[in-house]
Amino acid sequence: VQLQAFGGGVVRAGGSLRLSCAASGRTDSAYAVAWFRQPPEKNREFVAGTKWTASDTYYADSVKGRFTFSRDNTKNIMTLQMNSLKPEDTAFYYCAVDLTYRDSGRFYKSPIEYDIWGQGTEVTVSS
Repeated sequence: VQLQAFGGGVVRAGGSLRLSCAASGRTDSAYAVAWFRQPPEKNREFVAGTKWTASDTYYADSVKGRFTFSRDNTKNIMTLQMNSLKPEDTAFYYCAVDLTYRDSGRFYKSPIEYDIWGQGTEVTVSS
């Protein structure tokens, strides 16, 4: 599986951006997909995601109500609609795929559980 993320840019606080991630290759091997971000000089953190064949979507508390994750399994694209952006949303955003099947059905939010990463797209929110 290969991932390519795009859609980042510079926006003023309160504005919106839409990130997209196109997947190619054996996407039917994906267990879960997610967006992560890495703010300047901070660790990579979970933003939003879902299991590839399920409907439940998970969000970080910091983005709930402002960001919306969606995916189109037929087109192998996942998107992150980001509204009401804040300066603290400034980060490199990465899409990622977890290829490990879990008997538990649990969704994981730690970046160490994800196997394939896109190249990242930069989002800058000015105050």
